[in-house]
This record gives sequence, structure tokens and C-alpha cells, in this order.
Amino acid sequence: MLDKYNRQINYLRLSVTDRCNFRCVYCLPSQGTAWRDHSEILTYEEMLKLIKIFNKAGITKIRLTGGEPLLRKGLVEFVASIKALGVIADISLTTNGSLLAPLAEALKIAGLNRVNISLDTINPVSFNKITTCGCLADTLAGIESALKAGLTPVKLNVVLTDALTERDLDYFTKLINSYPISVRFIEYMPINNKAVPRGMDIAMVKKLLGIKGRKMFKPSTVIQGNGPAKYYHSPKAQGSFGFITPISEHFCGTCNRMRLTADGRLKPCLLSNTEIDIKTPLRNGASDRALTEIFHNAIRDKLEGHLNCWDSGYPWNMSQVGG
Repeated sequence: MLDKYNRQINYLRLSVTDRCNFRCVYCLPSQGTAWRDHSEILTYEEMLKLIKIFNKAGITKIRLTGGEPLLRKGLVEFVASIKALGVIADISLTTNGSLLAPLAEALKIAGLNRVNISLDTINPVSFNKITTCGCLADTLAGIESALKAGLTPVKLNVVLTDALTERDLDYFTKLINSYPISVRFIEYMPINNKAVPRGMDIAMVKKLLGIKGRKMFKPSTVIQGNGPAKYYHSPKAQGSFGFITPISEHFCGTCNRMRLTADGRLKPCLLSNTEIDIKTPLRNGASDRALTEIFHNAIRDKLEGHLNCWDSGYPWNMSQVGG
């Protein structure tokens, strides 16, 4: 389905939980978070029904997000249920990786195509500080298990904060030379005015990686995925580098996605306060036709470009909207 700006909407980011076992400083407050009650969260059966309805409106790609999606019991079986529908061409997962190691193979067998894993630094102390409670070894084990299971290309999401150092860049360079991994550097979005210390910007990262002004890395368009990253690849490397720039270079003109929060709110844009309640009519017995119309209306509500919500106010944490 096309929105009013002729963008084809075929990608759904589906949050299965608002809960997380990390408290990354740019995503969750260190304390005081009130998780949604389980009764407020969509059941897997409700999600499957909506997936089938949304598919008829053009959705063919799904990313499972959270919170931390691997915290929710039965996720492997849910992936298998989505795959069994026979209409979703691509199923992916965004995770912090800490719980992935024992589940990666089962997720692959169930039908998961690939994973995105958050890794802002490979310094154990800095990693623990930025996640508040995370253990680097668990996430590294998750990355290794994803590679062994064939959930490739594995994509690593690196948010640009002061935790990122040149040592990290050296590590990531060796990583993409040896493995089918895409390391994506993401500009920090100051949602809710979180005071997160900034470090290198995109231009500096490119310069230090040897991408800016050199010929060893060339732009690539062959990386599998649905997102806004611009990729660079070297013929000598198995992987690639990617850059996501929501602040300095908007990519709204090519946005192809809708978001469904764990508690049943459709969000046409991550960086907008607009949301549409689809859970209430679903639980009140609305017909498939009525639910389809709600989805169509949500697509029609997509803005041409995102707002600077850090200026205009934003009432949610990232974990509540699926990132």
C-alpha cells in the first residue's frame, strides 16, 4: 500500500514486550520504569491476527522488537507461527544479544532470517556503564551463536556515545574483514532530553575507518534489510559498515514502515506523538474489515518527515515504542 507521499509501506516493526533486562542510558531511565501489566500486552494470537490483516494491506516484512523480545516466553514458537502463515517474506529480530546464545539455532529453524544486535563498545567496563547492568561476554556469545546458526548478515547497532573509542573501531574493522557482519553506526537521538554524553560524530567515524576520502570502501546497495542505513563495503571484507543518520540527514522520503507497540498502538512514525489504538477495537470484536480500515488510516496519517520530538516533547521511552 502507498501512503499519500507515494511511499510503499511493506514493513512492520512489531514490539512483543516493553520489558528489558538492560537499562541502556539512551533508552530507559535507571529506575522508576512502570512496565505494562500483562493484560495490557497483545497476546501472540492477537498479533498473528493483525499480521494476517496487515499482510492483505501490503506488509510482507516483519521485525520483532521490544524492550528485549527474547524476554518473552514462547518467542521461538511465535516465529514459527509467523513463518507458517506463508505470506511474510522476511522475519528479523532486534535484540541486545544477552539471551540469544541458547536460542539462536532454534530461532533459525523456526524461520527467523536474521538478527540485529546492540553493541556500543567492546570495553567491558564501558559496556556495563552504558547498559547499566549488562555483561559484554553474554552479548558477544549471542553474536557468535547468531553467526553459527546462519542468522546472517548479522547487524551490529552501535549508538554514537562517548563509550565508542578508536579501539572499538579497530575491533569492528577486524570483525567485518572476517565475518558476514554489518556494523552500523547510529546517531544518538536525544529523546526525552536524556543527557547522554556524545562522542564521535558520523564524519569522524568515517574518517577514522578510512571511508572518507579513500577508495578501499565503496557504497553498497546489496545488504539485505529494510532500514535506512547507507552501507560501505570493501572487496577484501566479508562484512560492511553502515551509517544511520536520523539527525544530520533525514531518510523519511524512503520510509517504508509502520510500528505496532506491545500494548497495541499503531505508530506511523517513531519520532511523532501520533498513535492509533487498534487493541481496543480488536478486543471488542471489530471485524477484519474494520481493523483493515484502521490500518489504512494509520498509513494515511504518516507524516512526510519526522518531528524533532526532543524539542516538542515525547512521552515515551524507546522501549515502549519498539525503537
